[in-house]
Amino acid sequence: MKRKKESELLSSSAPCIVYHKEVYKFTEHQHLRFNPLKGEWIVVSPHRMKRPWAGQVEPADEPDLPEWDPSNPLCPRATRSNGEVNPDYCSTYVFTNDFPALMEEVPHPPEDNDPLLRMAPATGTCRVMCLHPMLNKTISLMSSDEIEAVIDRWIEQMLDLGSRFKWVQIFENKGQMMGCSNPHPHCQIWASSFLPNEPQVKDAKQRAYFEQHGRPLLCDYLEKELTRQERLVCTNDEWVCLVPFWAVWPFETMILPRRKVTQLQNLDGSQRHFLAKIMKVIATKYDNLFKTSFPYSMGWHGAPTGPEQGADDHWTLHAIYLPPLLRSATIRKFMVGYELLAMPQRDLTQEQAARILRDQSEIHYKLKTL
Repeated sequence: MKRKKESELLSSSAPCIVYHKEVYKFTEHQHLRFNPLKGEWIVVSPHRMKRPWAGQVEPADEPDLPEWDPSNPLCPRATRSNGEVNPDYCSTYVFTNDFPALMEEVPHPPEDNDPLLRMAPATGTCRVMCLHPMLNKTISLMSSDEIEAVIDRWIEQMLDLGSRFKWVQIFENKGQMMGCSNPHPHCQIWASSFLPNEPQVKDAKQRAYFEQHGRPLLCDYLEKELTRQERLVCTNDEWVCLVPFWAVWPFETMILPRRKVTQLQNLDGSQRHFLAKIMKVIATKYDNLFKTSFPYSMGWHGAPTGPEQGADDHWTLHAIYLPPLLRSATIRKFMVGYELLAMPQRDLTQEQAARILRDQSEIHYKLKTL
């Protein structure tokens, strides 16, 4: 069948397709990408990277932190706000948050059948975990052995809290830009009697994919990424760090296991060992990007826990890093306006972000000057 000219198509009253002369390039033209883990779409607008930028691009003026500060409530031997004195710990240290968002012994809200004004019980506990005794040490500057000690303590906490609570969320907010009020290297562990929104959606989407295809969603996804390689950042014998096809934040990454595992507490010795190594590498690459202590929120998502835990074959354990920086150590991506009211949008393509991170050295910029 002969193709009609554009003028003929436009003059016809029948439905028509206008054939654009410009060849589509996903690195230059706007498009949507689908996130199968959440069932959401994201707008990618790479052409916007060509617009002029008037913002500052200077490195951030980082404070020179000491190794120990007696006034910092997370340091060894320091006194916290409740009067308790921290032990003289030499590795990791865990304690119950002095200002927890969730507590175990609280009254429950009254039952109500109102379909619009619903409440439900919420119990749990919140813990703080110091990652290292030294105030000026971050994951990127710690040794692999020290990071492995962090992973071991995470697993201890998962085994303890996971036996009682439906969800245990390990997360680290790094840097003032991410709302971290204390520069001491630490993370938080919140355990809850309920399944929060994000893992609830991921649980449903992974379950639906598994029921339809007979394989875990993230296992199939990782196979595709290993074949294409365009979004890989770094890899080792047990783990792969990549920029997800559907990443929202400019330099967002995900760490996935080469051998399927559903929960952090199920990692064997080899997986723990190599996880410590890849965590150090991605943290170092982040810091090297803008020569700054790179801010981010990161955390782990695995199969739900608790005494009522069901089959979890559809789950794959994964870590997520969500950093806000876009153009420099001081210029961030804001989730405002369209992102809050409509849907996520990004300019830098996921492939470009992966290449930029991949090209960063695995030697920390501060160590190069020593």
